Amino acid sequence: MQPIYSTSLGEAYCADSLDFMRSLPAGSIDLVLTSPPYALHFKKEYGNADQAEYVEWFLPFAEEIKRILKLDGSFVLNVGGAWTPGAPLRSLYHYRLLLALCDRIGFNLCQEFFWYNPAKMPAPAEWVNVRRIRVKDSVEYIFWLSPTPNPKADNTQVLHEYSPDMKRLIKRGIKHTKRPSGHNIKGTFAADKGGSIPPNLIECGNNESNSYYIKASKRRGHKIHPARFPAALPQFFIKMLTTLGDTVLDPFAGSNTTGWVAESMGRRWIAIERDQQYAEDSGLRFHDAPVESANGQGTLF
Repeated sequence: MQPIYSTSLGEAYCADSLDFMRSLPAGSIDLVLTSPPYALHFKKEYGNADQAEYVEWFLPFAEEIKRILKLDGSFVLNVGGAWTPGAPLRSLYHYRLLLALCDRIGFNLCQEFFWYNPAKMPAPAEWVNVRRIRVKDSVEYIFWLSPTPNPKADNTQVLHEYSPDMKRLIKRGIKHTKRPSGHNIKGTFAADKGGSIPPNLIECGNNESNSYYIKASKRRGHKIHPARFPAALPQFFIKMLTTLGDTVLDPFAGSNTTGWVAESMGRRWIAIERDQQYAEDSGLRFHDAPVESANGQGTLF
């Protein structure tokens, strides 16, 4: 199978991702990072399975993902929640999917993350805007899974800048004390370790508006992919779970944000997208790909 385009580090394919993954050797991928079509109660033009069918639809993909991952590799899955058709009740499909991935496929849940999107529109309108009986749903789920309990990971690669209070504490120092909660606070708590450990809540808007991909797609009169990954998400997990030269695969690539971020961070990548137009137009991102420092420690933002 020939790539629809390629770079020095990656290749993008227009193909059925299940068939494509079956052609890959076992244990060849370091990180699978993807956001497949969600089980929304209304159909999207890029295709999405019904809530009742979603688990059985996705499990064949999951089997192949587990087969092609290295033993210390990771599978990062972003799935959005959904509402039950005709009722102000939340669907349980993503919980059922997580249980099936662990119980039936054999993945281990390393940690769950939550993506908070402050730019998300209030929906569903019937329950949020009209009847006013629910609030805006602004969080999506990200499950970090692995074939083994100990995948490669390093949280020092994703440290946050210390808060002003913590900076003052580091400068002043701290005495050994015991909090009412029972936690022992030692003097080493105030040691400068390069930054604070991030939480499992990732805040980033999904409101890309002026990238080369957007502008070039509009000039061509082509439809922009309606469910684009914000770059901050793959950047976080690629930094934490891979090292230079590792291979990242996205089997539902869409506009290929994952590949673009992987390229900028010195990782090899494979993108698979079944829609011909989306696959071709995703190459527009690489006309304007940011360049990071050689050790991949820079930032896109």
